[in-house]
Amino acid sequence: MHTVVDAVTQRICDRSKASRAAYLSAMEAAAVKGPVRGTLSCTNLAHDYASATDDEKLILKSSHRSANVAIINAYNDVLSAHAPYRDYPEKLKAFLAEKGHVAQMAGGVPAMCDGVTQGQTGMELSLFSRDVIAMSTAVALSHQVFDGSLMLGICDKIVPGLMMSALRFGHLPTVFIPSGPMHSGISNSDKAKTRQAFAKGEVGEAELLESEMGSYHSEGTCTFYGTANSNQMLMEIMGLQLPGSSFVNPDSPIRDKLTQYAAHRLAEITALAPDYMPIAQIIDEKAIVNAIVGLLATGGSTNHSIHLIAIARMAGVLIDWQDMSDLSDVVPLMTRMYPNGSADVNAFERAGGMPFLIRELLDAGLLHEDVNTVLGHGLRQWCQSPALDNEGELTWVPVVAESGDLSVLAPAHAPFLREGGMKLVSGNLGRAIMKVSAVPDDRWVIEAPARVFTDQQQVLTAYQSGELNKDVVVVVKGQGPKANGMPELHQLTPALTNLQEQGFKVALLTDGRLSGASGKVPAAIHLSPEALDDGPIHAIEDGDVIRIDGHHGSVETLSSEFEERLKQEREPLNTAANASGVGRELFAGFRKLAGPADEGAISLGWE
Repeated sequence: MHTVVDAVTQRICDRSKASRAAYLSAMEAAAVKGPVRGTLSCTNLAHDYASATDDEKLILKSSHRSANVAIINAYNDVLSAHAPYRDYPEKLKAFLAEKGHVAQMAGGVPAMCDGVTQGQTGMELSLFSRDVIAMSTAVALSHQVFDGSLMLGICDKIVPGLMMSALRFGHLPTVFIPSGPMHSGISNSDKAKTRQAFAKGEVGEAELLESEMGSYHSEGTCTFYGTANSNQMLMEIMGLQLPGSSFVNPDSPIRDKLTQYAAHRLAEITALAPDYMPIAQIIDEKAIVNAIVGLLATGGSTNHSIHLIAIARMAGVLIDWQDMSDLSDVVPLMTRMYPNGSADVNAFERAGGMPFLIRELLDAGLLHEDVNTVLGHGLRQWCQSPALDNEGELTWVPVVAESGDLSVLAPAHAPFLREGGMKLVSGNLGRAIMKVSAVPDDRWVIEAPARVFTDQQQVLTAYQSGELNKDVVVVVKGQGPKANGMPELHQLTPALTNLQEQGFKVALLTDGRLSGASGKVPAAIHLSPEALDDGPIHAIEDGDVIRIDGHHGSVETLSSEFEERLKQEREPLNTAANASGVGRELFAGFRKLAGPADEGAISLGWE
């Protein structure tokens, strides 16, 4: 193992010793009870069996060797990535029946599309939808009639929410089943150019809509490397999704075969089978470190600097942004996918995809190989790709020896960057995350006067009036979890990119999120403490000189009077405008209970 990876892992183990032990003890107690349906009353069981077919009832009543599998489905037609899931429950039931097992559609969970709500009021529910999904999954599994679960989820908050709940039912084995990305549409670079042209007023809405629909055009996951596809990478590199299964298109003949194999495998690892492998034994400190390494090596979504903390805590593993930053110093950037390149996930898959990436990281000593997975022990099994043999059956072939496209996927010994894609920056303004994988090296350090705003529409208005045509650090405060649910500020990217391309020194500083698709503009995001907690960002005024330094990991104001100003009492941040409308009033409790971003922004109980 690389010495830094080993040291960070040991540090996490030491920090997590008590919480991990308590978690495992709770999961072992749950497992000792065995399949709880065997202890339920006849009335309880009759309610569960009522809608089953006669064959299913026979199995459920008489077999102690056949599994009853929970299907948790995030299907809806709004998310293109989830639309293929409409018929998955019936497919999974049929696949499990082939082996004498039963599956039940245990629960549907909400799934919102951040692409639809981007820049809209509904985005203020997005982060908390993760915790709602975790709670919804817990409600489904609380029937306690299941021996394992199959999770159907792809996109931004859905997979983290499913993971958080699955880990609280950690005595059950769990397999995640992807549906795959849509085929490539117009290039991501062309899409970005049209967005910038629209921000300048050079094209109208008709042209913009045509461009957007050329990119997002069919069922399947959006093809840029944002949070949704980062989710898929994480599930695979942690051994919860089959090798090479993440980026197979929905209409590929391999897709159904992978789904069938996943269902069969879940039944083989329940407590009723010899290869019992609950998710609590898969997700541990080493698996979490592997996830961070994968995120850094691929330049993945900044949203996971929050979600991974929340996921890890559900398993009693305590990680910190410093762990991510220290790993980023030694993990090479091996992919160039939009927004840190022009290619998409389909090009990544053709170049060798996840099996190539995992093999390279393992061989470089940057991943823990000695981990549990849904296929048993050892991550080396993930260095193979799915294929169909001459009879049309699923088989596994060794990963390609060399990258099929060195402009998209590089080997570990010759990466695009020697460092990973994410940095911790800290200073007299607090702690923030900076995604550097897409930022040109000469933009890693920005020093400029601040212009302070309290929402992104104010920024766009100032941009359109020419007020930002200068060196500027755009400060958007009041965007933290407690203030308004921490919406993504992705709508700012085209405008700020235009300013940067005009030659100005531009950066964004915010206690909010930017996006899984954050791009070329340097941004210090997730700033903690947030303004509503009277964090230092609340004291910044127009004209304060802000310095963001990705090389030295600092974010600070250089204004001499700032420290004195911090000592003065300030008017509390006014969040009245965020309190109601589009269902926000229903989430008042979530905002009140939300923790800080650097602790996962968790708004529900977990210990």
